[in-house]
Amino acid sequence: MDVKKDILWRVYLCFLCMVLLCVFVLGRAIYIQTVQGKYWIGMSDSLHIKSQPIIAERGTIYSEDGNMLSTSVPVFDIYVDFAADGLREKQGKRFKDHVDSLSFCLSKLFADKSAEDYKKQLQQAYEEKDRYFILKKKMTFDQYLLLRDFPLVRLGRNKSGFIIDTKDKRINPYILLANRTIGLSRQNLAKNVGLELTYDSLLRGTTGQRLMRYSAGAYMPVEGSELDPVNGKDIVTTLDTYIQDVTENALMKMLVGNNSVHGTAIVMETATGKIKAIANLGKQPNGTYIEDFNYGIGKTTEPGSVFKLATLMSLLEDKYVDLNTIVDCEGGSKSFFGLRIKDSHMGTHETTVKEAFAASSNVAFAKLAFQYYQSQPQKFYDHLHKMRLDTYTGVDIVASSGFPLIKKVKRWGATTIPYMAHGYEELVTPLHMLTLYNAVANNGKLMRPYLVSEIKDYGVSIKKIAPQVLDPQVCSPETVAMLKEAMLEVVESAHGTARAIKDSTYRIAGKTGTAVTALDNKGYNKGAKIYQASFIGYFPADAPKYTMAVVIQNSIESKLVYGAAVSGVVFKEISDKLYARYLTTATYNTTLVRDTVLNNAMGLKNDMRSILGYMAIPFFDSSQNGNWRNIKLAQNTATLNNSIVGYSTNNTIPDVSGMGLKDAVYVLENKGLKIALQGKGKVISQSIIAGTNFNKGQKIILFLN
Repeated sequence: MDVKKDILWRVYLCFLCMVLLCVFVLGRAIYIQTVQGKYWIGMSDSLHIKSQPIIAERGTIYSEDGNMLSTSVPVFDIYVDFAADGLREKQGKRFKDHVDSLSFCLSKLFADKSAEDYKKQLQQAYEEKDRYFILKKKMTFDQYLLLRDFPLVRLGRNKSGFIIDTKDKRINPYILLANRTIGLSRQNLAKNVGLELTYDSLLRGTTGQRLMRYSAGAYMPVEGSELDPVNGKDIVTTLDTYIQDVTENALMKMLVGNNSVHGTAIVMETATGKIKAIANLGKQPNGTYIEDFNYGIGKTTEPGSVFKLATLMSLLEDKYVDLNTIVDCEGGSKSFFGLRIKDSHMGTHETTVKEAFAASSNVAFAKLAFQYYQSQPQKFYDHLHKMRLDTYTGVDIVASSGFPLIKKVKRWGATTIPYMAHGYEELVTPLHMLTLYNAVANNGKLMRPYLVSEIKDYGVSIKKIAPQVLDPQVCSPETVAMLKEAMLEVVESAHGTARAIKDSTYRIAGKTGTAVTALDNKGYNKGAKIYQASFIGYFPADAPKYTMAVVIQNSIESKLVYGAAVSGVVFKEISDKLYARYLTTATYNTTLVRDTVLNNAMGLKNDMRSILGYMAIPFFDSSQNGNWRNIKLAQNTATLNNSIVGYSTNNTIPDVSGMGLKDAVYVLENKGLKIALQGKGKVISQSIIAGTNFNKGQKIILFLN
């Protein structure tokens, strides 16, 4: 009996221990679940859930005349969650019922695989329960619109498992036009340039967020967890697309024809300081020219004879000379402390200051500056400081702006003043000199040059940027009058260096410059000389509307080197076209023909219906299929149809006549075409006939009106 009791006691003890252990485990589980539950759930989420930013739609950059210079178009990454409950319920009946038709539609849409290949791929991913299957990346907007109506996809995310991730692609519809000034928008902000960088904080908007849960080796969005982004603001530049196009073409023609290295041309509105156009072209190793650097704003050089305006302004303001003061040019050659300064045209002796300016005598201005400022150099420096030639211009591309170099007086040598007087031993940008010339054209009022005139949010103006006066009177009215007379002499007199660009219809005033530049850091006089050609002036001289600077760096192979023959010709081509378009008062007898394009338009179906509904215009839609509509408006009634050429196939040119620019860009860019534009407004015709075949990357020209 003692043995039996001993065995039973041990069994009871083990049983009691097991009961106590179970009670402890159960109690601990209840404690963790009720008391520590939130802590451990949060710990699990921190390991399996992460926050992903949702990038806001970047704002659009517009020209002042309403054209898009830089905008964003959406591209779509498509994923499928093959473990979605709605897709797998009833043993996957929904997937199995739709996989054949879905595969057929995908094959037809993307034309990269057969329907059978798509079916095998989808079935394999379904069997593997792939939670984040990549179906297609960078899908176009048109493809996305079609995909939404495909079998299975149209049932919604919960039942189909389809996940659509939208991203933005930045494009410049006008491609080369002011490309460096508008800038590039990259993910790495440090590599951005131009207005895209300067106004990035406004353009990029506010980033949203969404939760991503890690499952089966991939992160998937948690539905309903999104914090919507706030889209970026739009900015309206001071640029005019017509003036920019004229400027770019005139500069390109000269650079190509003269085999120049690089060049810039800037057009400024005289009264306001608005930059209406800025072209910057540099030669590439393959011989082509692109906007590779902002030479007008970012590159400082020795300006050459265009700097003589600053010297003459100083001399006139101090009343040391007037335009009729006689100066001896000593035959066109004079030495200063062993360094010889020469004129390009030798033989001149006594001449007036006005004639010396018109003929661009280096000796005359070197002698006058040396005579009056050598003993009081600070006085000359103070004039240059008042002209703001030693500081930033204030233009709103700060990161790209070149800082000028006007040496402090204590660093001046014996020959500094005579060399500075005719454009050497200082470094300034073309925009610095243009701002000074513009002040003379503007009767002494020095304006801040600027590129952005307005900020908009969803089309509503939230800030207008007004012209800013840097100095209401950079010099006296008497000095301004004499400077204007001297600049007219450059163009209109028989001995003026720019007499070749004189025009009988309107008057031009300005100054040429031809500066010798160093070759490959070998110095100025080692081997062949390289010249920088400049012309800065304004027109019409009697009532200035535009001030313009053209600065071109020539090469050894350049046949033309002088300012008038190179930059003056570019100036004249631009000024002729601007005068004819904006300033002439000539009238022509023409018979006006009604523009029937105004009664036709094309765009997205929903957009058209919204607009017509808002305007209370009755309409009839002849078809319920497709996303694009052609609209014809007659007698206050609209008819919509989708019989549009080239939309149903991937390899034919679509008809975009009647579309707005943004819709046309969507359609053609998404088909892989490169776009060039002429004019502004709606598309009235295209260079490739709709319905014809094309190759990826082919160029198409859209004509707007």
